[in-house]
Amino acid sequence: MKITSVDLYQVTSGKPSVAGTYWKASICRINTDEGISGFGEAGVCYSSGSDAALGLMKDFAQMIIGMDPMNNEQIWNKLHRDTFWGMGGGTIIFSAISAIDIALWDIRGKALNVPVYQLLGGKTNDRLRAYASQIQFDWGPVCAPMVTPEDYANAARKAMAEGYTAIKVDPVGFNTKGNWMEWSNYGLLEYDQLKVAVDRVAAIREAGGPGLDIIIELHSLTDTNTAIQLGRELEQYRCFYYEEPTQPLNPSLFKEIANNVRIPMASGERIYSRWGYRPFYEDRSLSIIQPDLCNTGGLTEGKKICDMAHTYDIGVQIHICGSPISTAAALQLEAVIPNFVIHEHHQAALIQENIDMCKYNYQPENGYFSVPDRPGIGQELTEETMGKSLFCTVK
Repeated sequence: MKITSVDLYQVTSGKPSVAGTYWKASICRINTDEGISGFGEAGVCYSSGSDAALGLMKDFAQMIIGMDPMNNEQIWNKLHRDTFWGMGGGTIIFSAISAIDIALWDIRGKALNVPVYQLLGGKTNDRLRAYASQIQFDWGPVCAPMVTPEDYANAARKAMAEGYTAIKVDPVGFNTKGNWMEWSNYGLLEYDQLKVAVDRVAAIREAGGPGLDIIIELHSLTDTNTAIQLGRELEQYRCFYYEEPTQPLNPSLFKEIANNVRIPMASGERIYSRWGYRPFYEDRSLSIIQPDLCNTGGLTEGKKICDMAHTYDIGVQIHICGSPISTAAALQLEAVIPNFVIHEHHQAALIQENIDMCKYNYQPENGYFSVPDRPGIGQELTEETMGKSLFCTVK
């Protein structure tokens, strides 16, 4: 089997979200001389990065024409080592590699007529617990900024009514006027600002009762000082874990936060490849890793990252914020790994425009996912989406 062409698609909603960013998914379809095609996604569909990922995917696609798509490792290493910039890493490099790699695994599964999880070692987990992610945007098919503590409590109640026993919330993203990222979370938090964040989490705890697991998401909007300041106030609410309390380019800062806050630390959506995760394993500052398969190196690299984490007793929650293709890929790996903790079901996955991009609508039932048994990753763009979103074809 040989790769004959690569189609690239940019799928956009055409309108900004309540956080002010556009939804622009960057998808590749790798085609072969045996009529089998596979789909993959670059994990930069929100904020900036989509155009850059498509451009690099176009360059990488030219390098793999004529290669055997079953040789995942060979192609991965070619893109990483033979492109010069690949070994420098970074978001766009690994996003482009990820899209191609996931598409190759999709081809492999379809060629062998089995789901990808069978090729990664088979199921360890039959049912995957999920959490309702980003309830500061409310919970449901329509996004809206949550401002008051009661807003946050109501969003949590909506998720719990659907069977979720865990939610994730960013209590500092919206200010009291409902504007995203328009107050400073650096240096030190003033009393009023700290109280707003704490009151929002307190309202969720009261609404959810003791059985609700609350994940605190900070999007790296805080720095080391403010993350410690806020974390100490939130310890009383039995938070499940504390995500991205600061940006990950200086790993030692996570150890500083972990030493001062009695909530497990988590990060990963902006950490790329096994090399990027290494320092967090060695000092064990992270209790939960959150690799995004669409920007950390795909399924090939993602499996290695998760296996490495297992040797350090570190749990895994795959980061998922993209098209339904990213969800499908994550479900395949989560079914396999023994250190799986919980699946992220993002608020964006409820939006009809996002759902309609692809053929299949995977949603949890009573807070749990079943793993798709379709060959490959089990997801594809619809013909309508491809017809209106083609960026270019590389032959």
